[in-house]
Parts: sequence; structure tokens; C-alpha cells
Amino acid sequence: MILGGAIALKLHAADHKDGPSVMADPAADITDIYAWMSADKSKVDLVMDVYPNAPAGTLFSNQVLYVFHLNSSATFGGTATTTNIICGFDTAQTITCWVGNSEIVTGNASVTTGITSASGKTKVFAGLRDDPFFFNLTGFKATAAAVTAAASTLTFDGTGCPTLDSATSTALVTQLAHGTAGAPPANDFAGQNVQSIVIEVDTALVTPGGKFLGIWASTNQRV
Repeated sequence: MILGGAIALKLHAADHKDGPSVMADPAADITDIYAWMSADKSKVDLVMDVYPNAPAGTLFSNQVLYVFHLNSSATFGGTATTTNIICGFDTAQTITCWVGNSEIVTGNASVTTGITSASGKTKVFAGLRDDPFFFNLTGFKATAAAVTAAASTLTFDGTGCPTLDSATSTALVTQLAHGTAGAPPANDFAGQNVQSIVIEVDTALVTPGGKFLGIWASTNQRV
């Protein structure tokens, strides 16, 4: 499972529906990643959420490595240096995270305060949390149905995007932000939990290549 993007100060990405191979092991299914920096830019905060609609008592897999890939460069689009943060769990749910070759933190990270590395430069929490992603599924389905119904009449530009007049575009955007018949949007993920790995790390540890930072995440079967 791979999910990613790039940030200046904050990033979030989402993927709550996957194919059979990933859904067969929901503990390896990434739903979202989030990343942001502290106000003074001294810290990078990272969140990887896995296991969509996780029930109470859900565990992280001891057969999976959860990896944040951080690519830092001196210029946007420039040659990047990669720093990986790799986290794994044992059968007792003890987590061990390696930050590149410079940091290691291990222990029971399910307590609210998390755990901190010996240097104090890395903090980790891991446990069950309410899914933070807001998704108005009703509005999305209604919008998708409208586009599908009009597909045969649409024209497309050179990039493959449909050309829409202002009124049609406004109607679709409005539908995305509402429920049935103009009702307020509803969060269809409300009350659903995910397993979260939350990491705060000193910026200097993950930006050896420069201040521009790209972030993606993956889950990988142990070998």
C-alpha cells in the first residue's frame, strides 16, 4: 500500500477504498497520511492512519513495516535526499521506530503521552483514534451520478478534463457540498476508527538535503 504527496507546511491525502490484496490485511491498508510543521518550523509532525473502520481491540500487524518516506531538497523539484522513518510492532504491540540512521525509539506508544527517544528529538504515539477524514459520501455519489448521466454530451480539453460552463460547474460544486435535495453535508466516516501512528521529529533530522520536503508513506510485509 502506498500513499503520498508533497508539503510546504501541511499535507493530507486520503484513500479509503482499496483492492482485494490490501483489504485482505486491513492493518496494512493506509487510509490517510497527514504532515505539517510547527509554527517555528523546528518540528515535523506526521500521521499515518491504517485499518479503515477499525473495531475496538484492533492491533497493528507484527508482519508489517510502516514507513514514512521523506525526500528533502535544496530547491523545488531538485535532487532529493531520502530519509525513511520505519516503524514495526511485535506481538505485544511494542513499537520500534528508526529515523534514518540517527534515531531509534521503542516502547509502548499507546499511552496518551506517547514515547520519546533518548535524545528527545523524536516522539511517537500509536493507537486507535477516531477517523479524522470528513467525507460527504451522499454528495459525492450524487455528483458522480450527474457526471455519468451527462458523459455522452461532454467535450474534453487537451488534458482530458471536461469543459463545463459556469452554471454546470457551480451546480456540481454545490452538490459536492450538500446531501440529498440540498440538505447539509454529513460525515460518512463519523464514528469510524482507524489505527494511527503519530510522529513528531526534529526538522533537522529529516531535511539533510534542504528545506523543501516531500512525503509519502507505504506499508511493507516483513521478510
